[in-house]
Amino acid sequence: MDAFTSVDAVSGASGPAPASAPATGAEAGPPATGRARLVAYARLAKFEFVLDYYLSMLVLWTALAGSVRFASDTLTTLLLFLVGEVGVVSAVMALDDVNGIRDGSDRANYLGTGGTPLRPLERKPLLTGALTVAQATRFGYLSLIWGALFWTASAVLAPERPGWALTITGLVLFAGFQYSWGLKLSYRGLGEVLIMGCPLVIVIAPYGFVAGELPATVLVEGVLFGLWQILVSCYSNTKDISGDAAVGRTTVAVRTSARGNLLFIGLLSAADLLLVLGASAAGWTPWWFFAALLPQMALRSRQFLSFGRTGDALLARRRGVLAFRTGVAGVVVANLIHFAS
Repeated sequence: MDAFTSVDAVSGASGPAPASAPATGAEAGPPATGRARLVAYARLAKFEFVLDYYLSMLVLWTALAGSVRFASDTLTTLLLFLVGEVGVVSAVMALDDVNGIRDGSDRANYLGTGGTPLRPLERKPLLTGALTVAQATRFGYLSLIWGALFWTASAVLAPERPGWALTITGLVLFAGFQYSWGLKLSYRGLGEVLIMGCPLVIVIAPYGFVAGELPATVLVEGVLFGLWQILVSCYSNTKDISGDAAVGRTTVAVRTSARGNLLFIGLLSAADLLLVLGASAAGWTPWWFFAALLPQMALRSRQFLSFGRTGDALLARRRGVLAFRTGVAGVVVANLIHFAS
């Protein structure tokens, strides 16, 4: 299981091994050294899968007025926030993997009976033995400290510091890494809230630090950014029902029936389309905003309708990633046109 990153979170096993099961199989080797260890840390942080999160900076930057985008204090604030974001996200991913080793779920999801790999093991350096649990835990905490320091620096040096932006940044810093660590919020029914809420915050909070306000257009784009993330993760959660249920992770897919889960996904998909159209109609965004997102809306409709027919969560998840990236491209183009002056 991978916190917040659904590109990699598809289980092919019937359920996790008991918590007392060995963390690795016979294919586990000695801890990596040198460059190989750096690569292992990058894989622990899921860098190849979480790059979409960093597109938040492109969305908010293009939503700034043209005269503000290249101001030195703007660039400094956003760069510091982005560097801190890398640390925060890395902490979430690393500590989630440590928890996955401890409760046995990663072993079950990646190793079949007899230790046969079910999915590429290099994605999980704790399973392969490239990193030890102690190294991964230390990396997670150091990443969190890194993120806290750079987010603090971003706030201190920001041209604006509205209370709402400080508050929600602090909430993400406190709650994000506890997705499956510490308070284990995803085990308490709050996983979907975090998966949508954290991406939303990393769009609107740094915008607030630069602009000191939150216009309706930016709020809409932040909500869409979060919605598009959950509309990837909810399909992964559908695939991972047995594994999540066995370790007590209470996703919507675990708590409801197949029909209830389909209804939940359908409501989220409808909310995506209605928000795009409603924002244009209500004047929260330019009236033509929906046109820039027509490709995204078409992909979203195909994603849900195909899943309803076939039940193929893996395919739907991949289509969700494509819809997310297409949507971000549409938002960026719309921002560049609308905020050109």
